[in-house]
Amino acid sequence: MVSRAERGPVADWFWTIDRFFLATFILLMGVGFMLSFAASPPVAERLGLDSFHFVKRHAVFLLPSLAVMVGISFLSPRQVRRAAIILLGASLGMMVLVLFIGEEVKGSLRWISIAGISIQPSEFMKPAFVVVCAWLFAEHAKQPEIPGNLLSILLFGIVGALLVAQPDLGQTILTAAVWGGMFFMAGMPWLWIIVLAGAAAGGFFVAYTMLPHVAGRIDRFMTGEGDTFQVDTARDAIIRGDWFGRGPGEGIVKRIIPDSHTDFVFSVAAEEFGIVFCMVIVMIFAFLVMRGLNHAFRERNDFNRFAVAGLVLQIGIQSMINIGVNLELLPAKGMTLPLISYGGSSMVAICVTAGFILALTRHRPEKRAVERSLFRSGVGVPAE
Repeated sequence: MVSRAERGPVADWFWTIDRFFLATFILLMGVGFMLSFAASPPVAERLGLDSFHFVKRHAVFLLPSLAVMVGISFLSPRQVRRAAIILLGASLGMMVLVLFIGEEVKGSLRWISIAGISIQPSEFMKPAFVVVCAWLFAEHAKQPEIPGNLLSILLFGIVGALLVAQPDLGQTILTAAVWGGMFFMAGMPWLWIIVLAGAAAGGFFVAYTMLPHVAGRIDRFMTGEGDTFQVDTARDAIIRGDWFGRGPGEGIVKRIIPDSHTDFVFSVAAEEFGIVFCMVIVMIFAFLVMRGLNHAFRERNDFNRFAVAGLVLQIGIQSMINIGVNLELLPAKGMTLPLISYGGSSMVAICVTAGFILALTRHRPEKRAVERSLFRSGVGVPAE
């Protein structure tokens, strides 16, 4: 245990970090590692690999991911902003390269190989995009003559175009939802709400008419006809698990779910540990989002407020999409369950998001006292 009397970076970090957030992130990573034992062996066996191939790889990703999360949590808000700008530039550059030299997986160009390591740049783009847009919204709120809102719209247009080009409609919808939520918090005018809602509806119509795989997934979801094997099997696994599950290692339906270790790990959890266990997972994500929004509500600094709200919304909406697909409430979409599904890029990127949240929600007594004094006097709160 670190004493309050100690001084230094580690001691300061320990006594200023939001330990509820930290414990929640570590808990989700532990649940994901536990579920990898249940979900990944059948997939490895079908591919002719060692039964615990994906379990071992999941374990390998855990330590660097945890190190990334803790390391980023030491940053100040100003350093978070700078790191996000660098990360956003690098990830957008790689997203452009993906279109030319990327690896095609299931008809989409989303992966790029660097030094033998496959990376999905769009995963790292998401937290950086949220932080940079939060900064732009905050600068416009502080100085209306700065076109922060317009720049964020242009940035969103670039990101959306690159995602659609891959194509990755799910990530596009997720990014649009988070960006729209932040824009609303920043005081989006009603005219913009109408314009953007119309643009979203138009974009959805164009995607349905121009992208056959999008139309196919929506049609299968609406009619139940066609190749619905994976979602139907996932639903059967959930039903078979009932309230308290079949027990660890006793799942049978999970063995025929193609992506049981990634997109459908929630169904595996339901079959082996039951619906009650899945409800606990949902409550953990709900706690994370609600605590983050509570932090944002109490935050006086616009940048911190927008960034924290956007980052927890990103995790919350992504988990909702994944769980909704597992429950057949949404069309099938390849999107991981944050910190639980197998996937190196996804896990490291979510830990970047978690690190940003931890860094921006750290308790800084001197800074808070100054902000409260300035706020009471009507001077305003200076940006970090």
